[in-house]
Amino acid sequence: MLPPFIIEQIRQREEKERARHDEQRPRLELPLDRMPAPRRTPDDEDDPNRGVIVIDLV
Repeated sequence: MLPPFIIEQIRQREEKERARHDEQRPRLELPLDRMPAPRRTPDDEDDPNRGVIVIDLV
């Protein structure tokens, strides 16, 4: 097993390499508007007939 300081050095080198690679990759940020909240209708209210169906596969 490798000593902890060697493992830490390897991890730091991998992070630096990953950061350098990410900097070189082109990036496009789109100005997206937030989606409006869906409007609730009376049909959306809890239905008293709503329930759970249990299927027993024996």
